[in-house]
Amino acid sequence: MLKQYLQFKLSQKLSPQQIQLMKLIQLPTLAFEQRIKQELEENPALESGKEKSDEIDDDFSDFDDDFNDSDSINTDDINIDDYLSDDEIPEYRTQTSNYSSDEDEKSIPYASGTSFTQYLLNQLHTFRLDEEEQQVAEFLVGSIDESGYIRRSITDILDDLAFTQNVYTSEEKIKSVFKIVQQLDPAGVGSRDLQECLLIQLERKTKTETIELATAMIEKAFEQFTKKHYKKLLQKFNISEEQLKDAIHEIERLNPKPGSSYSGNSRIIEHVVPDFTIKIVDGELELTLNGRNAPDLHVSREYSDMLKGYKASKEKSKSQKDAVLFIKQKLDAAKWFIEAIKQRQQTLFVTMSAIMHYQKEYFLSGDERKLKPMILKDIADEIDMDVSTVSRVANSKYVDTPYGTKLIKDFFSESMTNVEGEEVSTREIKKILEMVIEDEDKRKPLTDEKLARILKEKGYPIARRTVAKYREQLDIPVARLRKQI
Repeated sequence: MLKQYLQFKLSQKLSPQQIQLMKLIQLPTLAFEQRIKQELEENPALESGKEKSDEIDDDFSDFDDDFNDSDSINTDDINIDDYLSDDEIPEYRTQTSNYSSDEDEKSIPYASGTSFTQYLLNQLHTFRLDEEEQQVAEFLVGSIDESGYIRRSITDILDDLAFTQNVYTSEEKIKSVFKIVQQLDPAGVGSRDLQECLLIQLERKTKTETIELATAMIEKAFEQFTKKHYKKLLQKFNISEEQLKDAIHEIERLNPKPGSSYSGNSRIIEHVVPDFTIKIVDGELELTLNGRNAPDLHVSREYSDMLKGYKASKEKSKSQKDAVLFIKQKLDAAKWFIEAIKQRQQTLFVTMSAIMHYQKEYFLSGDERKLKPMILKDIADEIDMDVSTVSRVANSKYVDTPYGTKLIKDFFSESMTNVEGEEVSTREIKKILEMVIEDEDKRKPLTDEKLARILKEKGYPIARRTVAKYREQLDIPVARLRKQI
């Protein structure tokens, strides 16, 4: 049985404009510039550059003559005055300095040249190969990944050649062509694993006692070498520590990823453009927003004049009303976009300013141990904004400091209490952990348990598993892999 009843419910929904503003705030400088370019292309009522009143043309004197329908219509619902302004300078341009040295036109550089695969194929053409070998070799080169490896089994390659290239060959043929591909430069390319990659590079070196020892270690004791079981290596090869050290030094000079050494590929070079700059002036911090975040935009005078002409006309046709509704829509969008940029500038500056003052001791000294515990809510409460807004600013923006360009979200960290009952940042603990490991005796590296004990003595009572977690976050290997001769 169906029943009808009233239900009252409060709900909060974001308008399309608010959603778009949030997206604008999230964009870093380069992406923001692309968004402005897109908006300029899509909205003819929005123009870039400084507005020049002396260049405006008035081509609407014969506006009424273009329409055949002379019936007048009611236009009381359209308030034209809302879209006309005597102020030729948008308000946002009077509230900030939009002109600085970083406003110059900048483009993302591209690396030019042949691709890595083409580079290898060009070398392949210098070998004398029959038709079948050529097809197999080209397929193998096409299977080489960015690091320079072919991470596929012979069986998979055999099947793929048959199904995708209609080439029926044997495993022996593929193995023989593998050896040809592995003669290409850079040395080690076409390897199937790290051990093979290192051996290929050692084979190309001038044979010396040290090179022969290094080759024997990789060929016959690769597992002991990777696990740094130096005592076993000394016993197995009956050598001195000095000989072992020289052999390890030769191996360390090899390239474990030969593909990455090729610089002629055509990838985009990643560019980080700082969204903010912090300088120390007379002992005080000075924050500036990248001028490229404050573009010159204004509403098209031509579109405004169209509305003036419409308002001045005595007889208004239906087609004129359709046109003015279109103009109204475009002017709305243009004015909103300019206002959104203004709000974006204010939000970015206010948020970064709060972060800068919260971490003032760090920005004045550059010492990461002086970073205070700070979470998104701390800044959100400080500037009276939502946590999600602060997150959007922090996640994708960079700041240029006297100590290098930093990702803003890196200044945020959890807190813990030290033995003196003070709240300290986990970043501070990680920095001290890093320094302790840096100063350790590399012949006898400190285990996580010993590291936890040292940190406790320094006033940071954290568990061994927490030390292990911080060590992994710092990308520092376990004690055994930090061991050196």
